[in-house]
Amino acid sequence: MSGHPNGAGRRAVAVGAVAIGLAAVACEGLPNAMSPELPLWVHHPGGALQPFVLRTLSAETRAEGEPWERSRPEIDFAHRRVFVGSSDRGLYALNAVNGATLWRFETDDAVHSEPLYDGAEDALYFGSNDGALYKVRAVDGALLWRFSTNAQVTRRPVVHRGVVYVANANDTLVAIHQKSGELLWYRHRQPALGMGISGYAGPTVHGDRVYAAFSDGTVVAYEAKDGAEIWSRDLTAEVEQARSGEELRYFDIDTTPIVTPVGGDEAVVFASYEGGLFARDARTGEAKWENEAVTGVTELTLWTNPRRAPTLPEKAAAAPAPSAGGATSAASAGPPSDGAGPAPAGGSAPQRLLVAASGSTGLWAIDPETGAEKWHRDLPAGGITAATTVAGAILVGTTRYGVFLFYPLDGGVIDAIAGGASFSGNAGACGTRAYILSNQGVLFGLQVRPPPPPRRG
Repeated sequence: MSGHPNGAGRRAVAVGAVAIGLAAVACEGLPNAMSPELPLWVHHPGGALQPFVLRTLSAETRAEGEPWERSRPEIDFAHRRVFVGSSDRGLYALNAVNGATLWRFETDDAVHSEPLYDGAEDALYFGSNDGALYKVRAVDGALLWRFSTNAQVTRRPVVHRGVVYVANANDTLVAIHQKSGELLWYRHRQPALGMGISGYAGPTVHGDRVYAAFSDGTVVAYEAKDGAEIWSRDLTAEVEQARSGEELRYFDIDTTPIVTPVGGDEAVVFASYEGGLFARDARTGEAKWENEAVTGVTELTLWTNPRRAPTLPEKAAAAPAPSAGGATSAASAGPPSDGAGPAPAGGSAPQRLLVAASGSTGLWAIDPETGAEKWHRDLPAGGITAATTVAGAILVGTTRYGVFLFYPLDGGVIDAIAGGASFSGNAGACGTRAYILSNQGVLFGLQVRPPPPPRRG
């Protein structure tokens, strides 16, 4: 492993400019009156998803590897920019309103990563299949440093108290100095033998601890300052013992751990591919709950019930929605209805849900306090992306049937975008807008339209 500040051999091509005069504003700080209990979410009409950007991004002649795109767009709300990687070995900075290219940074392999934008530095961190983590200036893509981890970097890095934490596909967790790009410490586990599921877990930093999960089914809590191990739990051994010696074929924990309150304490939640869904005490690693029915999970999202949802500013005119030959908006496209209706009357709507995405068992909503199932939706054959929160709803891409907007309180379909597109990479969202890159290399910008106010009289 090595750090290379201002290393040669990488280039950024500036093809536009973006104003930096706006103050940094988080998505959560923007006013809007949307909530999942409004009429749109109850009646599930079509037309909730409206494309406003539809542009071919990836250059087919430069594509690396298999024909899919896995990069998750990252949104810089304050400066109206979107950052997304491509199989053509590039990381793109785009205008968030019309999709125009601002600059492109070249790496040595496909960029299937989840970038991280740091507004305090106006810098971008992202990984590449060439095994490196990059830090570039967000305004023009100039390289600040490059750190080689020796294996694919696709999961989102974390910046915490001057340190960048990143995991790679070879079961290695690395801590890097934020300013210099120099190695501080790293921890490596021997990858599981035999077949594994494509993908891996990213790191989660909470307080003075880093939580990581590995392909051998082990979850570990480390000291953030020096990587000292605090506790570890071998979920594979626990599951096999609970199931009277039944051997698991796939040990993988591919979901980035989530820290959330459980029973008055903080817990770490993660999914074992064959073992199910688990919550462990964040301090001790002791069991809180588990749900062995939720299998095949590769992505886990914590959905919270918003009191308000923000909207991306629209100073510039948005591009018109595509018509014939482009994407179409249709609530009837894709998965058939399972008869899910509105949330039952009476009682309060849930404030938090764990939404687990599985290509084999479908979409699950789980109570984070108890691990109990709130709803479960079977999906057609094929893979699905992580659930992304947008305007109080959840957005999920599929590898065969387009992208869908789900009602979070019962799992019913609100709307869908069809048109032959397939999706393997997760969506990025801010307020009522989401961006997702199709396997065909087309970037979709989607607006979730707020419901109209109820009629009176």
